[in-house]
Amino acid sequence: MKIQAAVARTVHGPLTLESLELEDPRADEILVRVVATGVCHTDIVVRDGMLPTPMPVVLGHEGSGVVEKVGANVTKVAPGDHVVMTYNSCGGCPSCDDHAPSYCHEFFPRNFFATREDGTTALSKEGEVIQSNFFGQSSFATHALCHERNIVKVTDAVSLELLGPLACGVQTGAGAVINALQVKVGKSIAIFGTGSVGLSAVMAAHAMGATTIIAVDMNAERLAFAEQVGATHSLNRAKGDVTAAIMEITGYGVDYALDTTGLTPVINGAVLSLAPRGACGVLGASAPGSEIILDEVHFMSGGRRLLGIVEGESNPDSFIPQLIDLYQQGKFPFDKMIRFYPFEQINEAIADSESGVTIKPVVRM
Repeated sequence: MKIQAAVARTVHGPLTLESLELEDPRADEILVRVVATGVCHTDIVVRDGMLPTPMPVVLGHEGSGVVEKVGANVTKVAPGDHVVMTYNSCGGCPSCDDHAPSYCHEFFPRNFFATREDGTTALSKEGEVIQSNFFGQSSFATHALCHERNIVKVTDAVSLELLGPLACGVQTGAGAVINALQVKVGKSIAIFGTGSVGLSAVMAAHAMGATTIIAVDMNAERLAFAEQVGATHSLNRAKGDVTAAIMEITGYGVDYALDTTGLTPVINGAVLSLAPRGACGVLGASAPGSEIILDEVHFMSGGRRLLGIVEGESNPDSFIPQLIDLYQQGKFPFDKMIRFYPFEQINEAIADSESGVTIKPVVRM
């Protein structure tokens, strides 16, 4: 079938809206009419050539839409179902067997290589191969093919246009708090970085009953927004020693810290802000080969912990509906971060994400 898609052809270059051919779904694939797709930092990183995803490619990995057709072997969803497309996984490695798909042993090839497992792609343009299957979907398009492993059926009681960001950015921040760190009622947490991931973590900490929620950033507007959605304190890194300020607020440090920046000095400060037996989660790296440097005596002697977190350690089939339930209860107002753009303005949406003008851009197809 003919579809419209935004194609990344050159490193750092704008995406181009093009008419492409999309193959029919294979026996294990699902055709989704995409309603909307979130713009994620990962899309921008790949566009800029920082990961080995081949071009030309259709990116997009926070797609929401309606199932139009399913392959012969598909039983999980049916035409007409409202769905969110999330990250892909193999389903057969030790991590997947342990219901930890975000640590799938094939996570990188399944999500970043932009081909099917057999090396083929489903997209083309007049004989030219266009890489597809990015995060098992390539949803910067009017239609996408995905798989049972990365499709989640969702309620039709909530606007489908809102739900795409739950597939990655929002799931990552909220899941880090709820699934990985398992923040408990009455505990304290400092969240470093107030982009969409960090703000999702703020909302999740508030929903889980944390009583001291400290947002840390250098953007005063984002810090003010963090206080609107659950932060009890905000600290501007440009205006003083954040670790000292956290000690002053808490008396002995926070129970949990979460870094969303991937910056070594920030991670170091996050760990230094931990109380004894505290845990710090790290959600990203600034570049391949980045190192984390810690004060060994401080880290060891207080029984502190440091853990890497991918996709919020979530099982999307259960966690995405959980986040929707929290949203319906008024406890997780992630919609306040979203600004919609028409598909034709996808490059503007990306630019606004990069500049910080928009917290979470979503393009409507």
